[in-house]
Amino acid sequence: MPVSPEFRVFVLEQLARVAPGIRSRSMFGGLGIYSNEMFFALIDDDILYFKVDDTNRPDFEARGLQPFRPFGEDGEVMQYYEMPADIIEDADALQPWVSKAVAVAARKKRIGRSGRKRR
Repeated sequence: MPVSPEFRVFVLEQLARVAPGIRSRSMFGGLGIYSNEMFFALIDDDILYFKVDDTNRPDFEARGLQPFRPFGEDGEVMQYYEMPADIIEDADALQPWVSKAVAVAARKKRIGRSGRKRR
C-alpha cells in the first residue's frame, strides 16, 4: 500500500532524532528504513514496523501488536512488528526500540554474510 508523504516525513524526522544515518528507499509500494547500512524498519500503508527476533519480539507482543503480513491476514508473517503510535512521538521512549531493532538488523546481517552466527 502507498505511504503518504506526510507520514514518511514525520517518521523519518522522529527516527533521525534518535539514530544516526536515517534514510529510506522505496520498495514494493512501501519504504525500507535504514540507520546507516542497517535495514531495521519499514513503512507500509502508513504503519511503521520494526525488525524483530527473539530478543525484542516480546516487547511488541506485550502490547498486543501485530506482525507485518504483506499478503493479508492469511498470508506470510514477516519478522517486523507494528510500532506503537505513542512511542513514535516520544524520542526518549523511541530510542530503545530503535536501538533494539538496529541490533536485530546487525545480527541478521552478520548471519547472512557468513551463513552462520558469529561468536
